[in-house]
Amino acid sequence: MAQDIPNIKHLRACEAVLRTRSFSAAADEVFMSQPAVTQAVAKLETQLGSTLFDRRPEGVFPTEIGHIFVSRIVRMQHYLAQGMAEIMRSARRQHGQSAKLHHLVTSVQLRALVAIAEAGNFSLAARSIGISQPSLHRAARDLEHLCAVPLFEKASTGILLTKLAEGLVMNTKLALMELDQGYDEIAAWKGGRGGRVAIGSMPLARSAILPAAINDLLGQAPDTRISIIDGPYRELLYALRHGDIDILIGALRDPVPVDDIEQTALFDDPLAIVARVNHPLMKQDVITHEDLAKCAWIVPRRGAPTREYFESMFPEEGLRPQSVIVTGSLILIRRLLSTSDQVTIISRHQIAQEEKYGELKRLPITLSDTERPIGFTTRKGWSPTAIQKDFLARLSDIGQRANEIW
Repeated sequence: MAQDIPNIKHLRACEAVLRTRSFSAAADEVFMSQPAVTQAVAKLETQLGSTLFDRRPEGVFPTEIGHIFVSRIVRMQHYLAQGMAEIMRSARRQHGQSAKLHHLVTSVQLRALVAIAEAGNFSLAARSIGISQPSLHRAARDLEHLCAVPLFEKASTGILLTKLAEGLVMNTKLALMELDQGYDEIAAWKGGRGGRVAIGSMPLARSAILPAAINDLLGQAPDTRISIIDGPYRELLYALRHGDIDILIGALRDPVPVDDIEQTALFDDPLAIVARVNHPLMKQDVITHEDLAKCAWIVPRRGAPTREYFESMFPEEGLRPQSVIVTGSLILIRRLLSTSDQVTIISRHQIAQEEKYGELKRLPITLSDTERPIGFTTRKGWSPTAIQKDFLARLSDIGQRANEIW
């Protein structure tokens, strides 16, 4: 989240100036005086270190940076409006009461809302954004009064969001993400830092796709700031939808679990049953279902496609393995396999290096219908920065060459 959020009314004034090409017309729209609008734009230009508008006798004209930044302001306002509209619909308030409610919210209130949602505690939230606890508490209650619905509730563990507040928090975080994107785009236009790419990574991506894509990108843009979050699919999907990450890489879901995301396939990935190279089953010409049921297995958590396939392999209660370790850690899986007689079901791409160096090997068993589409997931309507587009292009290129690389 952007720690330095400009005055929301000033941002609206800036957008109105670009759209109307006039400071006076913008002043009428945002209910400010013309000198106040002029001052607001000048203050934004100082904060950004860039000129947003050329003032000429024949009118006001946006600079290239002005176009870049205002396009992000427009997207930011869209999310704020959407968040307020959703909360008002839930509260059954009339449309006329809520149509312009997002124009009244302040930057302090937005920061307070997100900080409380993330910290679950007023004191920790205040500390995280550098304001006093009374100031944060006041901002939170003012926002609650503006919405005319309860947003927070006390619990034994701290402060929780109400159901009404959850959608508002998501849209607020997406709005502030747009502001961050705008800062990055201006910095890149001025020849500064490469920008940010925040990635959610599932196991296959960590071992194969992601290292190749990151090395490729950093070779061309070494000042890019890359952050990677590991975790199960459900947590990463939540982070994606809330703007904490930009791209989620790994096995795609069918059907798509929510309607506000888009999936892009890169390549199909088959599964294999894998063990150490000297595993006793490697000596057998024929491996039966009973042989597999006697093995100790390492499997992922429930909900993962690979776990679902594993469960389908042993439909009969009497043939289910007695020893099962559940983990998503590739490091642990590889170590356990190489030092024991345990087996696992895993993507062939994930153990390509171990196969190459003679540490692990696929059992001679053909698994039918196990090819999973591997790719990346993004938010619908997401507008990536240039560096993020570059990263996606590199992912697509690696996907096309996947079978050659691994």
